[in-house]
Amino acid sequence: MTATQTLQPAATAQPETPEHVVPFKMAHMVYRCRQRDQTVDWYLKLFQAHIVFKDDVLTFITYDDEHHRLAFFNMPDIPPKGVETAGVHHVAYSFRTIGEVLKTYARLKAVGILPYWCINHGPTTSLYFRDPEGNDIEFQVDNNDDAGAYFHSEDFAKNPIGVEFDADELVRMWQAGASDAELCKVGTAAVRKSSVL
Repeated sequence: MTATQTLQPAATAQPETPEHVVPFKMAHMVYRCRQRDQTVDWYLKLFQAHIVFKDDVLTFITYDDEHHRLAFFNMPDIPPKGVETAGVHHVAYSFRTIGEVLKTYARLKAVGILPYWCINHGPTTSLYFRDPEGNDIEFQVDNNDDAGAYFHSEDFAKNPIGVEFDADELVRMWQAGASDAELCKVGTAAVRKSSVL
């Protein structure tokens, strides 16, 4: 995939027709917070973001040219998020290269934000983080240009979850000059197989 293809994903999307009109991007996520200030601070570090608005009720932050990517309601009296409630499991963010993911891992580790799960799913190499409210965020990179084909492979049938890896070892390999293909290969810097998501 060329840089031009990466910068123009709409070129590969289905053409818009009267029967097929879809959003052109995801604009923002909104969180209800018991610990708004702590949660906002965590996301500011996670995304190297900045605050664009804050009052007693709401905080808006962004990490790019969107007016706000995340919003946080100050709701200190609501009950904590339960692990056995219906709703969003996690939100995933894609990076262009494994190097970007590993550089982000190193940056976050330096400020005390560590992933709770590092796993090569096959189609993606992923780091999972948990915010102060218990919401999960995935940072991922596609392992090849046709990551979706992996879902139809024998490897996926045998292990649909993936193989956990040691992020520090992957960073060491990256810094030593390992190729993207080697870094993204299932089993590189493996810790053990996972059986549950």
